[in-house]
Amino acid sequence: MTGTTDWDLVVVGAGPAGSCAALAALTTGLTTAPHLRVLLLDRADFPRDKSCGDGIAPHVLDALARVGAADVVDGWTPLSHLELARGEVSVSGPMTREVHVVPRTVFDARLVDHAVAAGAVLQRRRVRSVEVRADRVVLDGELSARVVVGADGAHSVLRPTLLGQEQRLRAIAIRGYAPTAEAWRGRQVIRYGPRPQPAYAWAFDRGDGWSNVGYGELLPGPERGAGPSRALLLDQLEALLPGSVPDGKDWKGHHLPLSGWNWRQPDGPMLLVGDAAALVNPMTGEGIYYAVATGIAAGRAAARCLAEGEPGRAGAVHRRAVRGLLGRHLKHTWAAARLARVPAVVDAGIRAAGRDRHAFDSLVELGLGDGRIGPRLAVGLARELIRPSGPDHEESHVDPVRP
Repeated sequence: MTGTTDWDLVVVGAGPAGSCAALAALTTGLTTAPHLRVLLLDRADFPRDKSCGDGIAPHVLDALARVGAADVVDGWTPLSHLELARGEVSVSGPMTREVHVVPRTVFDARLVDHAVAAGAVLQRRRVRSVEVRADRVVLDGELSARVVVGADGAHSVLRPTLLGQEQRLRAIAIRGYAPTAEAWRGRQVIRYGPRPQPAYAWAFDRGDGWSNVGYGELLPGPERGAGPSRALLLDQLEALLPGSVPDGKDWKGHHLPLSGWNWRQPDGPMLLVGDAAALVNPMTGEGIYYAVATGIAAGRAAARCLAEGEPGRAGAVHRRAVRGLLGRHLKHTWAAARLARVPAVVDAGIRAAGRDRHAFDSLVELGLGDGRIGPRLAVGLARELIRPSGPDHEESHVDPVRP
């Protein structure tokens, strides 16, 4: 099978989105379909590193459990404590559900192993061209498939074929690993900086003596000149999390194509998932949940339409599934990100989270999974925006028990 050039499904990119697409296609349980011939392509060998905060939200494990892959975090210590701060305004407290911090060298390789164990054929290849024909999609003029999933990341080769050269809002981030400081131990720490919001540094304790540390910010539009340099990003990280840079290692930078108000997926046999679909939380830069969830949706859509002999319907089926899963959430995160460009709103959100457990939980859900701006969070924000200024130093802790 390895030498075959004609496949049922080809997945371009074997990160979380692509591996989950291949895995879901092969584990749908459709008894009417023959065993699918699935090819999983990536330009790198695994394990390979990837610039990321490494945070694995509980929503990710919920989705992975449905395809038998929730064991990818085994052996890594869960975290339950979150700290948010901007200047002297801060809040800290336990999250309702635990998160994990797993290096992408481990997480991604484990997902690839699951996909291969299910029957996917993994090949190293950089795809350079795509052509959509009447009955199939052809890659590089020699590989063909009835359905193709584009999971090839922020600089996707497949995306322009479907959606043209779009101008999308982007962020940039740099990530490294530093010895875990006492102030970060057992928690996820996020500290917002003074540059145009959203701009923040993070330290996420891996539980093995090291923390994932990094800094990211919104990129200016093309009319506003070049983005920040590597030196500036590291300077901001060190200013917000002192001691993280001198002892840090394995620095990697990455562009993040941020989600907008609407999400597009055309009809046809080509599907986009994860970063290639510009599915990255514009408020936090989180993308792993979106990658896993949309990858699974794409794999199921592909398997269903192939089984029914209608691969051209895969785009429509995938679009309905993703909009049902994330449509409202994406609109709320877009609105939250726009609001968060105003520093006073960031402060108000942190203070509201400190006064109301429900507001704290809502912020966590907005940033990590499928949350929305509910009435209590909206009211809390409004109250904090009109509340007279308090003392210079404001620190609060949320109660671990819901009111």
